[in-house]
Amino acid sequence: MGEDKELDLLTAKKLLELKKKLTKKPKEETSRDLVLSRLVDRGEEVLTIAEKSYPKNTAIVVDKLAELIKSGDLKGYISGGELLWLFRKLGMNIRIETKIMVKEDGRLIPIKDKLKSD
Repeated sequence: MGEDKELDLLTAKKLLELKKKLTKKPKEETSRDLVLSRLVDRGEEVLTIAEKSYPKNTAIVVDKLAELIKSGDLKGYISGGELLWLFRKLGMNIRIETKIMVKEDGRLIPIKDKLKSD
């Protein structure tokens, strides 16, 4: 009979834990998360570099972009190039490392190596 009480107690504890898990509110999506969900190409890389270079200004831009997305005025996706253009238009000179690659024999090689071999 003692085992039944222990089993009932364990069952009750498990039910309570499950109830707590189910009633937890999901974490609210931040403005940054919303904007990140719309970035394509190298957009995340551009945003990360902008946050390191201009943290306060980037936070303001991200908040405004999130407002536009929520209101439906900004539809679709934002490419890394478009985001970089926006930051530069706002006076935030962000430097992105670029590489030009050439496809040769089914593999990509840097253009500087291609020019050296020719």
